[in-house]
Amino acid sequence: MITKLSTTVQVILTALLAVIVPVTISAQSLTGAGATFPNPIYTKWFDAYSKKTGVQINYQSIGSGGGIQQYTQGTVDFGASDGPMTADQLNAVQGDVIHFPTVMGADVMTWNLSSLGATKLKFDGPTIAAIYLGTITKWNDSHIAATNPGVKLPNTDIIVVHRSDGSGTSYIFTDYLSKVSPEWKQKVGFGTAVNWPVGLGGKGNEGVTQQVKQVDGTIGYVELIYAAANNLPYADVKNAAGNFVTPSLETTTNAAASAKFPPNTDFRVSITNAPGAQSYPIASFTWLLVRPNMKDAAKAKAMKNFLEWMISPEAQNMTAALLYAPLPHEVTALEAARIKTLKANGKPIM
Repeated sequence: MITKLSTTVQVILTALLAVIVPVTISAQSLTGAGATFPNPIYTKWFDAYSKKTGVQINYQSIGSGGGIQQYTQGTVDFGASDGPMTADQLNAVQGDVIHFPTVMGADVMTWNLSSLGATKLKFDGPTIAAIYLGTITKWNDSHIAATNPGVKLPNTDIIVVHRSDGSGTSYIFTDYLSKVSPEWKQKVGFGTAVNWPVGLGGKGNEGVTQQVKQVDGTIGYVELIYAAANNLPYADVKNAAGNFVTPSLETTTNAAASAKFPPNTDFRVSITNAPGAQSYPIASFTWLLVRPNMKDAAKAKAMKNFLEWMISPEAQNMTAALLYAPLPHEVTALEAARIKTLKANGKPIM
């Protein structure tokens, strides 16, 4: 009787261990930090994924520069950036990173001019560069007037607003300006942080949005959803084909049409000032920074599972409501193949 009971207990304990062990080795949380540009969609995704799987993803929207820094220091499981890591930054992590595109978005020019009301404006690249160089200082400057015939522009000082933190949104913006203005390229250049010739700084897309919203005469650049959500106007911008294009899901997607990814790609590509009649010129992919070989097997599995879900139709179909463009099928197919190569302690993630 005792022998039978002991055998029964052993069977039950073995069954319980079979249930318990997978739970104890699975990660229930991931931490990340970085770009504010995609923060609205990341917030939506991470909440949906938590409800679906129970895995909590804690994300700090601190700017791309901060995300790269924390990734480099190893204080987060993943980073996030709208500007791909530079050669020096890659060297700092010994190339131990894969850039996974998540969505595409648009930087927009937004402003606050009470005298214009809801009047829409148009800008070309050299004019935007001159404003941010400080050589165009009045709203009724002839260069602004030339692209806005019939608009009664005020003789008001332009108050320039830019990011104060390391920012992928700034990377996209300054990358674009470096392509359309030789003077900008020579004097300022591009990057997540540059020496701004003029202007006030705002932290994050949120900070720039609030500066523009609160101060009459301001102009700034933010991700499209931030302008739309705060009822701020945003401009049509002249593209490489010579057309003034409104930022939208469609025109952002058009900008990605020319993107070329080589075999074994790291997905680092610029789509600013892209060719195409209806390509919006200040558009970009945004990326998660992921270690190709994570030390923690449970977190590696959780990261892989999330990335697979992120490129699925379920997740990508959530983007449009927040004015982000979903990834092209060609990109998600390449990502799916790359996700399969992720490892934990040098071994494939099962």
